[in-house]
Amino acid sequence: MTKDKDYISKRAFMEELDRYRRGSVTRRHFLGVTGLGTATAVLAASVPALRPRRSWAQGNIGDRVVLATWPNYHDPANFEAFTAATGAAVDMNVFGSNEEMLAKLQAGGSGWDVFVPTNYTITTYVGESLIEPLDLARIPNYDAAAFDPRFAGPGTVDGTVYAVPKNWGTTGFAVNTANLGGLPKPTTWKEFWDITRDAFSGRTMVHDYQLTTIGNALKYFGYSFNSVDTAELAEAEKLLLDAKPHLFAINSDYQPSMRSGDAWMTICWTGDGKQMNRDMPEIEYVLGKEGGELWSDFYAIPKGAPHLDAAYALIDFLLDPAVNAKESLFHGYPTPDKRVDALMPAEVLNDPILYPAAELLDALEFGAAVTLTDPNRAELMARFKSA
Repeated sequence: MTKDKDYISKRAFMEELDRYRRGSVTRRHFLGVTGLGTATAVLAASVPALRPRRSWAQGNIGDRVVLATWPNYHDPANFEAFTAATGAAVDMNVFGSNEEMLAKLQAGGSGWDVFVPTNYTITTYVGESLIEPLDLARIPNYDAAAFDPRFAGPGTVDGTVYAVPKNWGTTGFAVNTANLGGLPKPTTWKEFWDITRDAFSGRTMVHDYQLTTIGNALKYFGYSFNSVDTAELAEAEKLLLDAKPHLFAINSDYQPSMRSGDAWMTICWTGDGKQMNRDMPEIEYVLGKEGGELWSDFYAIPKGAPHLDAAYALIDFLLDPAVNAKESLFHGYPTPDKRVDALMPAEVLNDPILYPAAELLDALEFGAAVTLTDPNRAELMARFKSA
């Protein structure tokens, strides 16, 4: 590097580095052209771009990848980093329910490359041949031994891996305690629905999602979150129809209304509860004492994904423990990956919103596959929304 014939300008070096990052040239070419040579071993420890490359950064994966996912569920900075490293922009479609995702895939032509299904839906996707079995060799950041099997297990059907874990969480409710006046903070689903029809009339939101809205109406009566019993569903419907005139909205993207003060209470997922509480401590997250939902979400590839290489690249990138830790710190959902937990600050691991007390967690149920396709629940939700 000290001889004129070995000299490479800063601009040329950066151009070669950019080509290397994008996978346009080999590591051997990059080291040879830049003259780094034997310095590689030293530099690799301090220059991330010189470390062995993951599959997400290999080769030309195209200029885009389409992701179908949930609201407030990703750190935009990670998508920007992925695009900078690969040249593929992340186009995101946001959905509010698994029923909506299923209907879109059943209709065909979704255009999705990656989607984020919840644990109880995966057997249905497999049964209807709507989901690709995963080639785990293309996801080197997935280490099955690192994941809690309680949350990872539903991704495997009849011995084949169709989905790899993203996050886990709970479904409770968020309440703006500043609006309670002299009322005690609600701690049960019975209190949630009762205050909705009284002091919080016109200020409560529920999900546009039958699993959670019907499930938590069932909890009012002490029934299973997953019940498909016709008599029990009839009681839940009566409650929902009675509450309908008192609701502010039926919408799974409830943060804007809660933050503005238009809504005072909402059915809520873990990460949304954490995000709101972090910015507005008066908004508290509550797990109803009667129980409710425990869930895990996954990354999966639908049949006919138009950008398959980019799909695998994005999943592998997001499962990198360092990237996944940034995701978790941004959106507030815990991961089932012990490698990510090792990167988390102690205050996160001890947060009662993210990691509830055992007695609250033990009362929760994973969603059951039957709820996704049960016609009685689907018809109940349709009647409730149209009332």
